[in-house]
Amino acid sequence: MATDTLKSRSGTSGAPGGLRRLLLENGALTALIVLVIVLSALSGDFLTTDNLLNIGVQAAVTAILAFGVTFVIVSAGIDLSVGSVAALSATVLAWGATQHGVPVALAVILAIVTGIVCGLVNGFLIAYGKLPPFIATLAMLSVGRGLALVISQGSPIPFPASISHLGDTLGGWLPVPVLVMVVMGLIAAFVLGRTYIGRSMYAIGGNEEAARLSGLRVKKQKLAIYALSGVFAAAAGIVLASRLSSAQPQAADGYELDAIAAVVIGGASLAGGTGKAFGTLIGALILAVLRNGLNLLSVSAFWQQVVIGVVIALAVLLDTVRRKAGTVPQGAGSGGGNRGRQAASYGLAAVVTVAIVGATSFLHNGSSGSDNPKVGLSLSTLNNPFFVQIRAGAQAEAKKLGVDLTVTDAQNDASQQANQLQNFTSSRLGAIIVNPVDSDAAGNSVKAADQAKIPVIAVDRGVNNARTDALVASDNVTGGELAAKTIAEKLGGSGKIVILQGQAGTSAARERAAGFTAGLKAYPGIQVVAQQPADFDRTKGLDVMSNLLQAHPDVQGVIAANDEMALGAIKALGSKAGRSVPVVGFDGTPDGLTAVKNGTLYASVAQQPTQLGRIAVDNALDALKGKKIDETVKVPVKVVTKDNVNGFTG
Repeated sequence: MATDTLKSRSGTSGAPGGLRRLLLENGALTALIVLVIVLSALSGDFLTTDNLLNIGVQAAVTAILAFGVTFVIVSAGIDLSVGSVAALSATVLAWGATQHGVPVALAVILAIVTGIVCGLVNGFLIAYGKLPPFIATLAMLSVGRGLALVISQGSPIPFPASISHLGDTLGGWLPVPVLVMVVMGLIAAFVLGRTYIGRSMYAIGGNEEAARLSGLRVKKQKLAIYALSGVFAAAAGIVLASRLSSAQPQAADGYELDAIAAVVIGGASLAGGTGKAFGTLIGALILAVLRNGLNLLSVSAFWQQVVIGVVIALAVLLDTVRRKAGTVPQGAGSGGGNRGRQAASYGLAAVVTVAIVGATSFLHNGSSGSDNPKVGLSLSTLNNPFFVQIRAGAQAEAKKLGVDLTVTDAQNDASQQANQLQNFTSSRLGAIIVNPVDSDAAGNSVKAADQAKIPVIAVDRGVNNARTDALVASDNVTGGELAAKTIAEKLGGSGKIVILQGQAGTSAARERAAGFTAGLKAYPGIQVVAQQPADFDRTKGLDVMSNLLQAHPDVQGVIAANDEMALGAIKALGSKAGRSVPVVGFDGTPDGLTAVKNGTLYASVAQQPTQLGRIAVDNALDALKGKKIDETVKVPVKVVTKDNVNGFTG
């Protein structure tokens, strides 16, 4: 191990120097304590047993992934593939156990083996192929995600009931994911601190050439290190799928960044040679506490991303300051005296935290807060104008009725939405409105709200395997059939068309695609020459349509599963759009309706999203007051063309 990573400036003495060194060496713990104190003072809902357990559950998947990434970063590597490997491993388990009759125990082994194989491939490309870790694991990120989509055919696969218990609680209160996180953390700590391969990680990260010259088989050790990262990624994928009761091919998207952030925030250096499991756990808890607290304080999801980014930047800055200060890095061979000081500092920190938090709790005792009804709205995404309109309709109605409405953005991540719904359940809301990322994945969280006697209203999409008080929605399947009928009649019953599908794995994409297929059956003269997903995104719609035009320049019509992709297709078609090639979109967004007026978009199947949001709030308030409401409230879809667009209000 390089000597510059081990030295401590022992000459720094005195109380100020000792305090400075203590804060530098335990910066993550200090930050966590400050966060807990501040959020306890700002929100009376933060420091409750249910909410603290929620934080543990929400940190579990990130922490398990991060423990594996710790091995890699300590050895001066990087692993960008862990999120995809987690999704692939869970998909393999569900695919084998539920669709091919593989015994559950064997399916679990296959999932772990999948993680190991992915890690070994990464290690081989890095150690023997001489690829930079960034490039090798970036390639595996794409390969793993692609294989998950291929195996699942883009749809969630139900998880075996016996494994789904990993997402449950013991004794009705202790979450199993938290126990799994603790066990995996202890294993990671043991590997790092008590094994030969753990010492090898620090040696390679400190100075790889010195480690090689000292007789360490660096290449073989790297294979083992990345294989370990794969094992932890597989375990995280299983825990995540258990929480969602289904293997989602798009699950854990972007989690590799959270995992790396947790490791760095926890005190590890991206330069290698330092880091330990406890620090990583603290880093994961900081991320979970931040997101939980910001949700409770109704901070915009967009600003939450800004805050997380600032925290990561500050963590790296602290690492730089710590290295320049020459303090003893975490996990780099501290002696018994250092461990004793650390234990004492942890004990003192715990006492101080309990005292301050206990004092701040008096700030909330007896405070009535707002007397207005409180309702939470969890939207699948706010990066799509359709859902922005749902939010606008809901907020306008809430303001009119005197309802305190908290809106969160799940960013098309089913597990993030599960976290948000858990936060709603534990923060004393009167009712919850959910627009599911995936109908199956939202089931467990809605069940928890039901058990807490909180009314739940589903909007735009239903929730499977759980009871909701009402579903306020348009019919995606019927809308898809109308879109197919509109394009077919425009083409006179015959012609070549392409279909731009939504994001693979989401219920809206599946339902609209089913509607397109059902509607086109009545028009055998219509030939679908290609259908590709463009993820409900305008830019991807442009790119995918441009590519399809190279293979099918004679295309005569386009159906897109939303207006954003339709607008991208219009850009790709250029002057053909609205003239020789009619394009039909879906949603009736403001930009889509403008394109209809201009004649570039032939039609949009409008769902009146503003009405969806308004009616959802009305039903939530009625359910909160104990009034009887209809289980299904249908908002009719309408095909909007140039002939009727001026009379459409949305």
